Amino acid sequence: MQAFSVSIDNGIAELVFDRPPVNAFNCQGWADIAREIQRLGQAPDVRVILIRAEGRGFCAGVDIKELAADSDLIVAVNKGNYETFKAIHRNPKPVIVAVHGFVLGGGIGICGAADLVLAADCARFGVPEVDRGAMGGGAHLQRLFPLQKVRHMYFTGQMIDAAEAWRLGAVERVVKREALRDAALEVARAIAAKSPRMIALAKEALNAIEDGNLEDKYRREQGLTLEAYRSLDSQEARDSFVEKRAAHFNG
Repeated sequence: MQAFSVSIDNGIAELVFDRPPVNAFNCQGWADIAREIQRLGQAPDVRVILIRAEGRGFCAGVDIKELAADSDLIVAVNKGNYETFKAIHRNPKPVIVAVHGFVLGGGIGICGAADLVLAADCARFGVPEVDRGAMGGGAHLQRLFPLQKVRHMYFTGQMIDAAEAWRLGAVERVVKREALRDAALEVARAIAAKSPRMIALAKEALNAIEDGNLEDKYRREQGLTLEAYRSLDSQEARDSFVEKRAAHFNG
């Protein structure tokens, strides 16, 4: 079963996540998402890409149960995450993300790679990687939130809500859940009405003047994820999550 659906209307491509129960994707799912976003970026009938989701939340990240069963799959998952975020950030078309409910792990990577983020008032942002025995998300989180907020979220695993995300400048707009798609389409239509060539040049220019290389920063984090996965504590973190029990670490 494919993890998403795609439709194109008047220059706006909608990619909609729909993998119950929590839109957590396995390694094949992430690879498919990356490939589709890349394809949409090259499609002549697409001017703007909108990513949103159905279900309880936007995206819970990677499929921890898959990794708990076979930790060697972390390499394929890392590749899928990297290619997805890069496909968004480096896409020649503007990418808008509309989120609701939980925005975790890979969901943060998608938001941090995007050009614009809109949120339903029920949205909550978090990076539970440390509690899952992994690293990742910090590079993209720092495109959304201030440095010390990022560290607090990263070290504690605590989430912040849509109102706080808006206060910190991470999201463009906060609306009711039922109004989220319409609000995102309103922004998408405004961009789609512009000159495609001018918008493409604008995105290239804005990416060029960013501080540092986002993909290089994230690749460094992924290297530390591989290091983390070699530890017994990482396996214990994943096992305890799957088994729904408290983790017991050696220190």
